Amino acid sequence: MTVLAAVVALVGSLFFALGAALQQFEAVGTTKPGLLALLRRPRWLIGGASILVGGGLHIVALGLGPLTIVQPMGVASLLFALPIAAALHGRRPSSKELSAAGVVAAGLIGLVLLVPNSDGPTFLSPGGVLTLLGVSGVAAVLLWAGSRAASPAGRAALLATSAGVLYGATATLMRVLVDGTWNWWYLLALPVPALLALMMLQRAYAIGHFGVSFASLQIADPLTAVAFGALLLGEPLPTGILPIAAAALTAAGTVALARTTPLEARN
Repeated sequence: MTVLAAVVALVGSLFFALGAALQQFEAVGTTKPGLLALLRRPRWLIGGASILVGGGLHIVALGLGPLTIVQPMGVASLLFALPIAAALHGRRPSSKELSAAGVVAAGLIGLVLLVPNSDGPTFLSPGGVLTLLGVSGVAAVLLWAGSRAASPAGRAALLATSAGVLYGATATLMRVLVDGTWNWWYLLALPVPALLALMMLQRAYAIGHFGVSFASLQIADPLTAVAFGALLLGEPLPTGILPIAAAALTAAGTVALARTTPLEARN
């Protein structure tokens, strides 16, 4: 079952990568990539469906095998996404791009494996929900504001990080809904960070540095979920030098991607 879980998770990563690349291809180069306009583009919708399939397969994989096997397979979406996006834009990814993506993936795998498991009850009060939304909202706004003065690659990274923070908040709410005591507050709050994250991510994709955007999203989402787990759910944080080294790898790989990934435009 462990091998099957790894295969299902890997296929899920492929679907997730394909969906992200398709959505970026539709969003890139648009001055205002609003959701209503993108919803009228069939390829963007296909990308969204592919992402949903990838997420569903990831959930199936978690039911088949241990987290330590499934989560690293999920990181492979970054390595799938770069060649797919490059092919859509009529080019081949450079060896420097793929090497930088590999560094990011290695760092992410390290971070994922070093996060301690928590088997305790998952509970979030209405006040905790407001704290979650407030903290993630302020962080997202600050990142968005910082992006306005950054270079194109930096702007893409900051906007995608903003989306990742909001997706991390969404993931925290989902965990509470699935694993904890159900509360209507959770269900009402769930669409808020999810929709804002989707809007921020399309703005990041519109700039054109897909590798930087996708890597930043892949980093910010799980790190935010881990931080909220510790802050609001009392879950343990990783300790020691290894998490710092893994974080340094992800940062170095993202900087390298920003220097090597070309600015893309629709053909």
